[in-house]
Amino acid sequence: MHIEFRHLRTIKAIHDTGGLQRAADVLHITQSALSHQIKGLEEQAGVELFVRRSKPLKLSAAGQRMLRLAERILPQIDALEAEFEALEEGSAGRLHIALECHACYDWLFPVLEQFRRAWPDVDIDIRAGRAFDALAALRREEVDVVISSDPDEEGEAEYAPLFDYSPVFIGAANHPLAAKPYIEASDLEPETLLCYPVEKSRLDVYKMLLHPAGVEPAGLRPVELTQMILMLVASGRGVAVLPDWVMNSQRNRSDFAVRPLTDGGLTRRMYAASRREDIGKPYMAHFVRLARTEAVKLQRG
Repeated sequence: MHIEFRHLRTIKAIHDTGGLQRAADVLHITQSALSHQIKGLEEQAGVELFVRRSKPLKLSAAGQRMLRLAERILPQIDALEAEFEALEEGSAGRLHIALECHACYDWLFPVLEQFRRAWPDVDIDIRAGRAFDALAALRREEVDVVISSDPDEEGEAEYAPLFDYSPVFIGAANHPLAAKPYIEASDLEPETLLCYPVEKSRLDVYKMLLHPAGVEPAGLRPVELTQMILMLVASGRGVAVLPDWVMNSQRNRSDFAVRPLTDGGLTRRMYAASRREDIGKPYMAHFVRLARTEAVKLQRG
C-alpha cells in the first residue's frame, strides 16, 4: 500500500468537514478528483475508509486508523515546511561561534543576549573547542562565525571589521613600571607575564611587541579567566597585556596601573569571519551590527 501525504490530508479534510464537497473546497480540488483519489486509496487498502450512507460522512474503523496517522504526521510535516520557509527567508538558522580571542567572551555575551531576543529561531552556540582551528572549522561548516584579529587574506572567508582596540600593559599600582609613561619590550624581560593559555604566536603582546624585539619574559603563567588575571595582577603576582576595553570597566579602580605599549601605542582590529554565502543572511548582518554597537559601549566604559 502506497500512502502519500495528500492521502492523509484528504482523510483529515473529510473528517473535519463531514462532506466531499466541503473537503474538496478545503483541498482546492474538484469533488470528482477527490472521489477518484478516495476510490484509488480504498482499492490499495482493500477496505472501505468511509461509511457511505452516513450524513455527515463518517470514517470507517480503517479510516479512523488512517486519521490517527494523519493527525500524528501532518503537524510534523507542517512544522518542517515552516522551518524551511524560515530558513529561506533568513529568519531562522544557526549561529555557532568560535573565538580566537579569550578576552572576547565578556564582550560577546551581551551581544548574544540582544541577538537572542531579536532572532529566537536562530540556534546560538559558542564552540570553545574550535578556538585552536577556528578558520578550518569555518570551512568545514562546524562553526558559522569566527571572531579573530588575524584575517587570512588568501582564505575563502569574508571578514567584517568590528572595532579597533589597543593592547595595553596592566600592572599593580605600586609596580615599578607604573612610573613609566609607556612600556617597551625590554621592560617585560624581568617580569612574570600573565596570559591566556594559547600559543604565543596568537598573543598580541608576543606578536606585536616581544617577538619583533627578540625578548622573552622571565616567567609565563597561563590563566584561563580575565577576572583571575586581574586579581593576580592586583596581588603583585605578575603583569599582563590585555585589550584596552577590558580595563575601561575598571577605570575607577586605584589598584591598577594601565600604560600603552611603545611610545605611539599599538592598535589592532577585530573581525567577524563568515562564509561568503552566509553574508546576505539578515540575522548575520544584524549580529555584526550588534557586535559593533556593543564594542562602542565597551570602549566608552
